[in-house]
Amino acid sequence: MKQRALPLGTIIAGVALMAVLATGPVQADVSTIQTATSAFGRGDYATAVGLYRPLAEKGDAAAQFNLGVLYARGLGVTRDYGQAVAWYRRSAEQGRVEAQFGLGTMYLAGLGVPQDYAEAAKWYRKAAEQGDAGAQNGLGIMYDKNRGVPQNYAEAVAWFRKAADQGYAAAQYNLAFMYDKGRGVDPDVAAALKWYRKAADQGYPEAQDTLGHMHAEGRGVPKDLVQAHKWYTLAAAGFTPSEAKQKALALKKASTLAQGMSPEQLAASGNLARQWQRPSP
Repeated sequence: MKQRALPLGTIIAGVALMAVLATGPVQADVSTIQTATSAFGRGDYATAVGLYRPLAEKGDAAAQFNLGVLYARGLGVTRDYGQAVAWYRRSAEQGRVEAQFGLGTMYLAGLGVPQDYAEAAKWYRKAAEQGDAGAQNGLGIMYDKNRGVPQNYAEAVAWFRKAADQGYAAAQYNLAFMYDKGRGVDPDVAAALKWYRKAADQGYPEAQDTLGHMHAEGRGVPKDLVQAHKWYTLAAAGFTPSEAKQKALALKKASTLAQGMSPEQLAASGNLARQWQRPSP
């Protein structure tokens, strides 16, 4: 099963600002939180560290998590994964969902702690049971990959579905893949196509690449070279610099397809690709 592994910094950054605005079980001074939020937003990380640290030391779970983020990303402080883990743990033990997900990710990657899939699964589960879509997707991957939990495709599907229903693009792609391959569910090309489209519409390049292949082969949809070329083009544009191999492969598939297309078909594909945009939330 193909999985898209986002860099740790991207994962942590995705929840950082959301947590800045919230408070934990120990209510923080609202004006201090607002000042810290403003400092974080304008890139004054040293000030943010100075404001979060006393709150974190007093036990505020949101400040503890945010201080962990700053250590994990090296913002306002020297990057220190051990300190990041320490602050995530203090926050996670208070039930802070973002910290539980962050701590699970550190165990998964072996950053600041020895790599431990069982601990990663433990913390992902805690966050997943609180409804965190990233953790639900992560736990699904662990069930699919036999990492820290016994391999169980049905469980993987169940967790992917929970996250997919929340609009989490990676989980939508993973759920589609399970339907496509009949892992944990009966094979269902129509259901796979539905979830690939949902992920592709959010700009998820693996899903766009897969839709390109399905349209090129006429699998689950009528064969349509224009649509196939469009999706390959969008996929190539969506892959990050760290995904250079995937980008090159998508470009190669688009180029190969183009050899059998008319100028009018290529123009139509180009127009569709330029007109495509992510649906509004």
